[in-house]
Amino acid sequence: MTTSSHASSQPSHDELLAQAFRHNAPQPTDRGRDEAHEPSVGTLDLAERNAFRRVTRETEIRSEEHKDVYEVEYRKLQLEQVILVGVWTEGTTAEVEASMNELAALAETAGAEVVEMIYQKRDKPDPGTYVGSGKVSELRDIVHATGADTVVCDGGLSPGQLVALEEALKIKVIDRTMLILDIFAQHAKSKEGKAQVSLAQMEYLYTRTRGWGGNLSRQAGGRAGSNGGVGLRGPGETRIEADRRRLRTDMAKLRRDLSGMKTARDIKRAQRQRSTLPKIAIAGYTNAGKSSLINAMTDAGVLVEDALFATLDPSTRRAELADGRTVVLTDTVGFVRHLPTQLVEAFKSTLEEVVGADLMLHVVDGSDPFPLKQIKAVNDVLAEITRDTGEEIPPEIIVVNKIDEADPVVLAELRHAFADSKHNVVFVSAVTGEGIDELEGRIEMFLNTLDAHVKLLVPFTRGDVVSRVHEEGTVRSEEYNEEGTLIDVRLPRVLAEQYAEFVVA
Repeated sequence: MTTSSHASSQPSHDELLAQAFRHNAPQPTDRGRDEAHEPSVGTLDLAERNAFRRVTRETEIRSEEHKDVYEVEYRKLQLEQVILVGVWTEGTTAEVEASMNELAALAETAGAEVVEMIYQKRDKPDPGTYVGSGKVSELRDIVHATGADTVVCDGGLSPGQLVALEEALKIKVIDRTMLILDIFAQHAKSKEGKAQVSLAQMEYLYTRTRGWGGNLSRQAGGRAGSNGGVGLRGPGETRIEADRRRLRTDMAKLRRDLSGMKTARDIKRAQRQRSTLPKIAIAGYTNAGKSSLINAMTDAGVLVEDALFATLDPSTRRAELADGRTVVLTDTVGFVRHLPTQLVEAFKSTLEEVVGADLMLHVVDGSDPFPLKQIKAVNDVLAEITRDTGEEIPPEIIVVNKIDEADPVVLAELRHAFADSKHNVVFVSAVTGEGIDELEGRIEMFLNTLDAHVKLLVPFTRGDVVSRVHEEGTVRSEEYNEEGTLIDVRLPRVLAEQYAEFVVA
C-alpha cells in the first residue's frame, strides 16, 4: 500500500472574501476591456459560497437535533478530516496519483481537509471490503493515528462493502458517488437544480437503506417464535421498509415536480429554437475553465472558481463576434470521470442544451497532466446521453484552455495528437486572452458554412428588414439605388428563406 500526506490550510473569512474579489477582477488583455466596474453576480456568488463553507459545520451542529431525515445512509456529509483510499487496477503510477489528486480536489470542494491519501495495487477491488481484510487493519491504524472521522473511497462501494468498512473502522465511510452528490447538493441554486440533486441522492440511497442495529426494527422483542410479542404480531413493517416507502413517495413527487419544470424549460428552448441566432454550447470537464471562457468572450461576469463543479445551473449569454454577428453562448455543467449514473439521468435535461446547439465548444484543461483522458470522459457521457435520445452531438471545436499554466510537454503531446486528425482545435488562455481572437475566427468560419450567401434589394419602407439583417447576418457590402438598399450578406438559411421575396440575382 502506498501512502502520501495531503493537508490544506484554511484562510480566514476576510481573506476568502478578498481572494474572491481579486480572482474575479477583470484581467488586463489586449481586447480593451473596462477595468473599473461593479462586482459581477459571479463575484458575489463566489463570496457567498466561501462564507457558506466557513459556517457549514457550525450550522450543522445547531440543526442536528432538528433534522427530519431518513434513519438510513441519508446523513448529511459533515466532512472534516478525511482519508482517501483508492485501488490501482490499471494504468501507470502517475495516472493513479492524478486520479487520487482529483479525488482530493473533490473532497476539498465539499469542505473537507484531506489528511492522508493511500492506494493499493490489486487486480480488482475486494468484493467484501474494497481493499481487502489485511489492508483494512492497516487503514484502521491510520484512522486512529490521524484522528480522521471519514474515509472516502475512490470508486463505487456496494452496500455490503459500505457496511463492512464502517463496522471495521467505526467511522463514516463514503464513496466517490456520495461525495459528488454532496458537492452538487451544496452548489445547486435553482429550484430545478436542487430537485435534480435530491432525486439523484434518493435514487442512489434507495438500495442502501439499512438500520443501525436491531433497535430500528418494529418487529423485535417478545419470545422466540412470537412474531414480535404483544402488539407486534403479523407481517408488520420494519423501519427499513418504512424508509424505503418514504423514499419511493418522495421520489415520485420530485419526478412530478421536475416534469412540470421540464414543460417551462421546453417552452423557453422552443423560443430559442425559433430564433435565428446561432446557438453555441460550452461543454467539457469540470474545472476546465468553461465559465472563464464565456467571461472572456462576453464579459458576462459568470461565477468563476478554481473548484470542481462550480457551475451546475446553465448560464446563457449573448456575444458579438468580430464580424458583428450575434451568437448565444450556453455554459453547462462540467463532467468528471466515472460520473454517477444517477447524476447523468438527473441532469440530462441540462445537458440537452448541448445536443440542441449548432456548435459545441469542447473545453479541455491544458494544465491537467492527462488531458486526453478528460476528452474521453466527456465523450463517454455525451455518448450515453445521445444513445437514449437518438440525437447527434453537434459539430465541435476543441478548445485547449489554460495554456498559460500548462506543461509545454503536455501541450506538445496534444498538438501531436491532433496534428493528423480532422479535429478543429484551438489553444487559448481565458485569463490572458491569448488565442481568444483565433477562437472567434474559427467560430465565424464554422457559422459561415451554415449561412446562405444572398443579395437582397430591400425597399426603403422596410427598414426593419435591413436592421435585422445587420443584427443576425454578416453584411459584406451595402449600397443604395432608386429602388432601395442593395445588401450583399451572409444570413442563416432560415432567415434567407424568410426574406426570399427580396433576393435578387
